[in-house]
Amino acid sequence: MTRPDTELRPQTSTNPNSASLARSPAGGRLLSSFETLVPLLIAAGLVARLLPAWRFFLNPDEALHVFLASQTSLDMANKAALTAAHPPLYILLLYYWRWLGQAEWVLRLPSVLAGTASCWFLHRWLKLVTDRATALVGLFLFSFAPTLIWLSAEIRQYALLLFFMTACLYLAEIAILENSPARMILFTLSFYGALLTHYSSLIFALVMGIYMSARLYPFRRNLRFFGVWAAGQIGGAAIVGYYLLTHFTRLRSTGMVRGVSETYVRKSLFHPGENHLVGFIALQTLRFFTYLFSHGVVGSLALLAFLAGIALLLTKRVAWTNSAATPRQLALLLGLPFLVECSVALAGIYPYGGTRHCIVLSPFAVAGTSIALASISATRLWPRYLIVAALVICNVFPSPPPMIRPRNQSRALMLHAMTALRQSAPPGSVILADYQSGLELGYYLCGHGVVQGFPPYVTFAKADCAAYTVITSRPELWKFYASDFPGQFAEMATTYRFAAGTTIWLFDTGWINDSAPALEKAECSTPQSFGENIVLCQLTVRGRHDVP
Repeated sequence: MTRPDTELRPQTSTNPNSASLARSPAGGRLLSSFETLVPLLIAAGLVARLLPAWRFFLNPDEALHVFLASQTSLDMANKAALTAAHPPLYILLLYYWRWLGQAEWVLRLPSVLAGTASCWFLHRWLKLVTDRATALVGLFLFSFAPTLIWLSAEIRQYALLLFFMTACLYLAEIAILENSPARMILFTLSFYGALLTHYSSLIFALVMGIYMSARLYPFRRNLRFFGVWAAGQIGGAAIVGYYLLTHFTRLRSTGMVRGVSETYVRKSLFHPGENHLVGFIALQTLRFFTYLFSHGVVGSLALLAFLAGIALLLTKRVAWTNSAATPRQLALLLGLPFLVECSVALAGIYPYGGTRHCIVLSPFAVAGTSIALASISATRLWPRYLIVAALVICNVFPSPPPMIRPRNQSRALMLHAMTALRQSAPPGSVILADYQSGLELGYYLCGHGVVQGFPPYVTFAKADCAAYTVITSRPELWKFYASDFPGQFAEMATTYRFAAGTTIWLFDTGWINDSAPALEKAECSTPQSFGENIVLCQLTVRGRHDVP
């Protein structure tokens, strides 16, 4: 294995002041303190992820992932995974992982560990392509950005995606530095992991393909090394082609893709005639940074820092020469993901803006921001304190707040609600729930899934749940709304021929902030609230529904 003379020396810099700092006793102590801070920050990032993983009840999306993984066989788990909008790797991992335990924090542990490991990989990568100070700032931002903490404490694909992405960045760089086909094989395996975890990895795949082509050119320089990379790309194209032709085509035929694009990600897609081109690009870019840091002011400052970091790279005003990558190649790597994601949003294909679907941009956003912040704080102490204070504010006072506020997602509230339901509803009672609430009932009350998992779906389905009967809506009817609920309740009563005067228990939880008025229109009897996101009440069937 050959090793270039310039490889693996991230502390080296062409800046004479940095070199003098490294040689001086004070500089040596400073660089040593950098290395001491790294494990402390990673450990603190792990704790920051473990706390919400332990404190909060499952949100509906998490409960859906548990439901999909809780099948009787691996084959059934794979089939269930393919009913969702993501490749199956995470569900298959969860299928085996749940054997370790069913507690929330146990099921969230793969995300916690993957999210923490992604912080380490990002730091190692930044240390290779920039310098220690930039890598430390990047580690701090990536460890404590509120959105990255939350996504790493949830039963979702995003932390695993970030793990594979950051591993790819690090392994690609070290493979080039060491001219190592073995390292490139590890990169390829991580690359495949990203492709099998989330479809937004297609954006990452395109960006890495362009970047690696630029880094490896001219290709004849080392045909064996290039051949290993090219073979991996061909395998990745085969994986993408298979799932696009089978899974993604099936999702489009069911209307899921159209349903998502017309609802909660609609404002992150460009609509000619409704949006101004330049305004859309600027606003959605700002919305992404606001989402990443969970704060409008901090997000705006981070965006400015990111743009400054790109400018420093393009003008070559950086002090490091640790990597074979030139500053402009690094600028290409950091800027291209935003350009690609913005382009697909303009084409109406994939969202761009303040949504978790854009989390694929976060490593590049943090890297660009870190370059500028490290440059500013190189000779001054106050910017370092300002960065710490900003992240504290973001985590303590998020603005906008999460859809379920932390005080409303306490496990104690859900356990209290389950106790109240058992005490209030006599055995044999009928419990009505929308799809998201049915997912929660399956996990917290029934001990097994009670919602419909496979098509064809009926509007309302009945399932046994211990001493109760649970009726849940189809997946498309994710939650009840005030304007539609009275008619839906009447349809359910007619479907199951409930006599007038029959008592039905309504359990409503999840993303109910904008649907709680449905309970008032339904004339709930003595509703019980457990925070703002869990409601239990009684409904009475009116009119005759007991005849065909």
